[in-house]
Amino acid sequence: MQTDIKIAVLIDADNVPSHNVKEMMEEIAKYGNPTIKRIYGDWTRPQLGKWKNLLLENAINPIQQYGYTTGKNATDSAMIIDAMDILYSEKVNGFCLVSSDSDFTKLATRLREAGMLVLGMGEKKTPDPFIVACDKFIYLEILGQDSDEETKEKRTGRPQVDKINPKLIRLISSTVSDLADDDGWAFLGEVGNLLQKKQPNFDSRNYGFQKLTPLIKSINKFEVEERENQKGRFKLIYVRNKSGK
Repeated sequence: MQTDIKIAVLIDADNVPSHNVKEMMEEIAKYGNPTIKRIYGDWTRPQLGKWKNLLLENAINPIQQYGYTTGKNATDSAMIIDAMDILYSEKVNGFCLVSSDSDFTKLATRLREAGMLVLGMGEKKTPDPFIVACDKFIYLEILGQDSDEETKEKRTGRPQVDKINPKLIRLISSTVSDLADDDGWAFLGEVGNLLQKKQPNFDSRNYGFQKLTPLIKSINKFEVEERENQKGRFKLIYVRNKSGK
């Protein structure tokens, strides 16, 4: 956890499910300290009842927002106004916008222009414009995954992880090439960082792997090499394309 980074967490209760809130907050804590935690919705609606106990358990402040007009999402406007107020207060270094709604695309872009770290969280149905507007986008479906994926698939009726496909392999391969030395080797930490910049929703967990190293090792297109660092406290991992030999 990077305690020096203060994050404002703003949740759209209308467009994300209430389960996995604990796992969601644990994920956010990897990137900084969530000093502001607010969730927006019309709390008079019975559909949001599942949230209430979870908010107390996770110290999330509910913001009441009535739906003034049928067909218009007042929650979006309230979140955007609050986000700009928080931005100008200069109390945080970043934002986590939790929604599957593309209406927050412009907000994410504006916050990044102001130098803020912008994390996005939402379901896999989230439109691409919102995803690419964030520094990193995390799918809620991968949080709190069962160790037995088959059990979860039977329960939900759909697969929980994406398949490793040629598009993913090309993305990793081109990124390795971008960073490779004269012998074709690239430091895996730098590969991971560049992958994130190229594709904000890239996450090894989308493909059933907790870390990038086992994901790459599972693909026979790459070589992986562990090297001792100068201090010998831990090993450095390098990767190269097999065709580069």
